Amino acid sequence: MRLITPNGVERRKPDELESLLDGQGLIWIDVAHWDAVTEEKLAGKLNLHPRAMRDCAVRNPVPKMHVYPDQVFLVLHAPERGARGHVHYIELDQYVGPNWLLTVHGPMNPVVPLEAAYLETGATARRLESGKLNPSRSCELSAAVVVALTNRLRDFLTELTQEVWALERKVTGGHMGDPEQFLEELFAVRHGLLAVRTMAAMSREVYGRMCRLSVFGPGGAAQLEDLQDQFQRIAAMADSQREYLQGVIEFYQTRTGTKMTIAAERLAVIAAVTLPITALSSIMGMNVIVNDSTHWATLWLLLGVMSVMSLMVLIWAHRKGWW
Repeated sequence: MRLITPNGVERRKPDELESLLDGQGLIWIDVAHWDAVTEEKLAGKLNLHPRAMRDCAVRNPVPKMHVYPDQVFLVLHAPERGARGHVHYIELDQYVGPNWLLTVHGPMNPVVPLEAAYLETGATARRLESGKLNPSRSCELSAAVVVALTNRLRDFLTELTQEVWALERKVTGGHMGDPEQFLEELFAVRHGLLAVRTMAAMSREVYGRMCRLSVFGPGGAAQLEDLQDQFQRIAAMADSQREYLQGVIEFYQTRTGTKMTIAAERLAVIAAVTLPITALSSIMGMNVIVNDSTHWATLWLLLGVMSVMSLMVLIWAHRKGWW
């Protein structure tokens, strides 16, 4: 728990919360894990709504916002890369009260490192302690945390964009390699772009709703509009990169499919050339070449007929443009 005043930031103990609520300054309470003990200690002191507390205890698949008479409850997500292109949704919940901010780190997949949950709050705390950030209202502190979340989205988008460029260079350079493995790489990056776009677009809708309701009054409207604009632009950039990567995927698939089509046409020509030979030899072979003797004149005639038939098929396939 931190007490933020014009003189700086002070660390305080949780049992001082009740006395600090009636005093001066802005209080920031950061909860690493929401459980029954935390709920019992904070519910009555901060007048937390039961529905919002239930949302803190479970994973929420989509961002959301609830407005209560004395506070706003907010759920947002940040990306964290997992194995094989999977993107984990890191949940960050916020209660924005009159003179306090409560941040709660939502439940996570056990495979995600714990430090991934504290990037936004850690970055905001460092800004506070360095003096670069000195909010006077809880909505300003909340906005600073959300700005850190948009930076995380933008950094993840930058990382994915660099991977798109590397994959595009491979494709235009004529890379073939293992098509199955390479397509998995392409689609893993596209999945990451879709995840960023989805997170940013849904968060934009949440902040659009907050702007329309003017939940923080006239003084907080500009910050809400700025955050909505940031989410909107991140979503647009991710969508543009996804379309660009989709063009690279289609080019690679078209080139691979064309090579397979050409190979199939050549195999079809080979089959067409050998088909009349096979048919003629299967009918006449037992009567021309026998164990006791060979009819050499007939054999040479059949070989000549086979050659002529194969040549005619090759000429016809060439005129059709098959090879």
